[in-house]
Amino acid sequence: MSKPTSDRLVLSNGIVVLVTENPTADIVAARCFFKGGDRLITAPKAGLPNLAASLMTRGTDRYSSLEIAEQVESIGASLGTESANDYFLLSLKTISADFHDMLLLSAEILRSPSYPNSELDLERRLTLQSIRSQQERPLAIAYEKLQTLVYGDHPYGLSSIGTEDTINNITRDHLVDFHHTHLRPEEMVVSIAGKINQEQAISLIGEAFGDWHSPQPAIPISTPVPNFRPQLVTHEQDTQQAVIMIGYPAPPMGSPDYAALKIISTYLGNGLSSRLFVELREKRGLAYEVSASYPNRLENSQFLAYMGTASPNAKIALDGLRHECERLATEKLTDQELATCKSKLLGQYALGKQTNAQIAQIYGWYEVMGLGLEFDRLFVAAIAAVTADDVLQAAQRYFQTPAISVVGSADALAKVTG
Repeated sequence: MSKPTSDRLVLSNGIVVLVTENPTADIVAARCFFKGGDRLITAPKAGLPNLAASLMTRGTDRYSSLEIAEQVESIGASLGTESANDYFLLSLKTISADFHDMLLLSAEILRSPSYPNSELDLERRLTLQSIRSQQERPLAIAYEKLQTLVYGDHPYGLSSIGTEDTINNITRDHLVDFHHTHLRPEEMVVSIAGKINQEQAISLIGEAFGDWHSPQPAIPISTPVPNFRPQLVTHEQDTQQAVIMIGYPAPPMGSPDYAALKIISTYLGNGLSSRLFVELREKRGLAYEVSASYPNRLENSQFLAYMGTASPNAKIALDGLRHECERLATEKLTDQELATCKSKLLGQYALGKQTNAQIAQIYGWYEVMGLGLEFDRLFVAAIAAVTADDVLQAAQRYFQTPAISVVGSADALAKVTG
C-alpha cells in the first residue's frame, strides 16, 4: 500500500489548507488549528483559552447547545474543541457523506460562537471544581510548583485551566475579545485526511471559510523569556507517598538538539524497559511510578523526570532520579541502547499515523508549529542520524542543576531539605 500524499495550499484570506487523500476507509477527519493557544495569555487571564474552548460548542448565533449536540450525535460524528500550549483546535471526524454538513457546522462554531452567559456560569462552576480537585492531587501540585521555577513569568508556567481568582473574573466580554483577537483566518490551518480529494476539499473549505476576513489588524504578541530558577520548592501534604519532580531547561522543537533529547526521553522514561523504570523501580524498589518526558514546545521547553516513592525514601529517590539523568552527561549510551531507543521511538511514531484523524492531527500540528509538512520526513531522518556523542553533548548542555519540586509529608520534606 502506498503512503498517502499531502498537498498544501493557501487561500486568499491566509488560511493554510492541507489535504491528505486516504480512501482506504469511508472517513474524513479535519483539524482546524489556530496559532497561539495558552501561550498568548498573561497571568490575570490564566485559563481563558481553555474556558473559551469548552464554551465554543455551547451555542452560536444560529444554534443552541442542544441543537449543535443533536446535529453531531444524530449521524455518529465527533466534534470538539481544545486549547493547548501553542495552538487552539477544533477536531472533526465523520463519514464522507456527512463531511460537508459537519464542516459548515464547524465553521459556524468557529466564526460565530455566542458564549451564552448561562453556559459560562455552568462551565465556570465545573472548572472551579477541577481546580479544587487538582489542589488535592500531589502530582498536580508538584507539577504546578515546578512550572513556576522552570518558566517564571512565561505563559507556559501558568495553569492551563486557570486559578479560582482568574476563572471567577473571566466574563463573556473577555471570551468574545479572545475570539476576535486570536481566532483569525490568517492564523488558521485546516488539515484534512480521508476519503476526499484536493479539489473537493478546497471547494468545501472555500464555502465554509472563504469569505471570512479579520475586521481589524492582528495585534503583535510577545512573550517573556523563561526565567529558569534551579531551586527546590516543597509542599506539605499528609500522605504516605512523596512525589518528586525535577525539571531541566530544554530547547524548542526547532532546535538542533531536539532529536537527541527525544532519544534521551525514550531511554529514560518510555515504558517498562526504560532506564528509570528498571533502575529505580525494578532493581531498587524505590518507585511506585516513574517517568520522564520532553514536551514539544514552540518556544523553550523543559525536560521532566518524576517519581512517586515512599516517604522514608524521598531523599534517596531524589538523588537516584538526578543521578540517572545527569550521568548521561558523562557516560555514553552503548550502541545497543541507542539502537533500541531509535527503534522504539520510530516505531511509536509510525503507529501514531495510522488513522485519518492521526494524520490530520500531526500534519496540521507541524504546520501550525511552523515546521511544515517536510518535518514528517526530517524528524525520522534526524532520529536515525543521532549518535552517542550527540546524546552525550545534549545531556552536557542541558542536564546541569535542575529545578526540584517535592510534595509529601513533613517527614519526607525534612529528609529532602535536611
